[in-house]
Amino acid sequence: MTIRSRRESVTFRHPFRINGIDRLLPAGSYDVVTDEEMIEGLSFPCWRRIATMITVPAESGGAGMTEMLSIGSVDLADAQAADAQAADAQAAPASVAQRVAHD
Repeated sequence: MTIRSRRESVTFRHPFRINGIDRLLPAGSYDVVTDEEMIEGLSFPCWRRIATMITVPAESGGAGMTEMLSIGSVDLADAQAADAQAADAQAAPASVAQRVAHD
C-alpha cells in the first residue's frame, strides 16, 4: 500500500475552534498534514484521505512548543468557513458606513 503526505499552511484571521480540540486557538498560520493512501487495482492513480492533522501551540509547555492533533477534514473546512464569515461580518459595517457617508 502506497501512502503519501501532503503539507499545507492555512491561515485564520480570527481566534477559532475546531471540533475535537477543546480550546480556543489563536489567529495565525497553521501547518496541516494530510495522509492519503493509494487505492489499488484501478487503471488510474486515485488517493483516499486517511488522516488530517494540524500543528497547534502546545497547551502546556514553553513558548514555541507545538503539538500535532488529529482533526476531521470537514471540521477544518467548517472552521475556515466560520473564519471567512467573521471577516465578512467585520467588513460589512464598514461598507454600510461608507455608503451612508456618500449619501
